[in-house]
Amino acid sequence: MQYSAPRWLPGGHAQTIWSALWARHHGGPALRFQRQRWDTPDGDFIDVDWLNYAPPEAGDDAFWPLPAIPPEGTPRPPLLVLFHGLEGSSQSQYAQAFATVARSRGWACALPHFRGCSGELNHAPRAYHSGDFEEIAWILARCKQQHGGPVLAVGISLGGNALLRWAEEHGQSAALTARAVAAVCSPIDLAASGRAIGSGFSRLVYTRMFLKTMVPKALRKLEQHPGLFDGERLRRARDLYEFDNIFTAPLHGFRDTEDYWARASAKPHLRRIGIPALVLNARNDPFVPAHSLPQARDVGAFVTLWQPAHGGHVGFTHGKPPGEVFTMPEQVCDWLSRALG
Repeated sequence: MQYSAPRWLPGGHAQTIWSALWARHHGGPALRFQRQRWDTPDGDFIDVDWLNYAPPEAGDDAFWPLPAIPPEGTPRPPLLVLFHGLEGSSQSQYAQAFATVARSRGWACALPHFRGCSGELNHAPRAYHSGDFEEIAWILARCKQQHGGPVLAVGISLGGNALLRWAEEHGQSAALTARAVAAVCSPIDLAASGRAIGSGFSRLVYTRMFLKTMVPKALRKLEQHPGLFDGERLRRARDLYEFDNIFTAPLHGFRDTEDYWARASAKPHLRRIGIPALVLNARNDPFVPAHSLPQARDVGAFVTLWQPAHGGHVGFTHGKPPGEVFTMPEQVCDWLSRALG
């Protein structure tokens, strides 16, 4: 990846926070989404936001209606499916940036929400987690069936680890669903990332930010399903290790946090991937320590590693203040285009 951080934005923390709050992450006409709700096999639902992906020459008012298939006789463009990160949504700055880039290329774009992240509490006594490859598999298969054209998938942070776990579990058969995948700033060694975000400045800022939304949502889930977990213990949780030990791990079939982090991490299984896969991590990411990143010896022939020195966590701000965050999505989509052939 070709990226140099601007001089006015030094360090991984600054690059992370600025990109999320102030850098420009959309351009051109306002992004227009149409939401579709899918019923899941376990009696719950998934909300998917579809971007208006009519070709640019069709005009700003053109909108191909759901089920997101162009008019008869029109070739189906690639579909970019973007899986958000922890507590993200289609409104996250990186989702808006990727959607903007997809639109500029005439691609379709779908932004599925993990359970509980679309603005409405889900029904089932489960949420989402970093190794949720079965949920990824169901969503991608549904996207492929509905769209009918080639599918490309990008996962951001948590979503990227889960996407890689899907590719690992399916091997070469993953090509039946997606042509290529990319994981951006993903904590593929969950134990290393958990320790990083649970200490120092990261604990004071990022951990508090995540728990501020995660704890209330979990307590609402407890109201839905009394006895699901110990609410008093959860209220006392001060880091993601404790939260995962009380909520995430037991609700999703793991013994405890250690078991969850070990079994859900994508790094140990990268050699099993059988479709083109890009793994992009900035080496100054405060969530993902550089020492935990995979090396060439850790991956198979289908995996490409991009590890620029700067960028922070899903940052990669470019240009004069306030900067923009399209450089990284453009380069990732260029790579996906080459993988698509």
